[in-house]
Amino acid sequence: MAAVLASMLAVHGCAAVQETRCAPGEDHAVNDVMIFGTAKPVGTVTPGEWTEFLQTSVTPRFPQGLTVWQASGQWQGADNTIVHEASFVLSLVHPDNEPGEAGVRAIANEYKSRFSQESVLRVKNHACVSF
Repeated sequence: MAAVLASMLAVHGCAAVQETRCAPGEDHAVNDVMIFGTAKPVGTVTPGEWTEFLQTSVTPRFPQGLTVWQASGQWQGADNTIVHEASFVLSLVHPDNEPGEAGVRAIANEYKSRFSQESVLRVKNHACVSF
């Protein structure tokens, strides 16, 4: 059984990643979904602080648009404690290029620094978009 599992992992682990094929009229893009926890060492990130962060840190890097919603979730901290907290979710659809990548990384780093966060979750997907 272990040999079968090992061979399956070896075969599937080496499978080539297929490039997303876009239909005519669609463009390649990246859809980054970022999740920002709101618990701080003292208090929480307020809606006003979040709005100010969007205005000063996110919008200048992605003026073409974004989507935001509130959520509640949980995650496991570095000390293995399960943390339940309110969160903000940010969805950014942008070109797959270095400025976009740098912008997403800068947003995460700035949020962590400004609000004393251990992490910001990023889920990066390649997509086809049309308007």
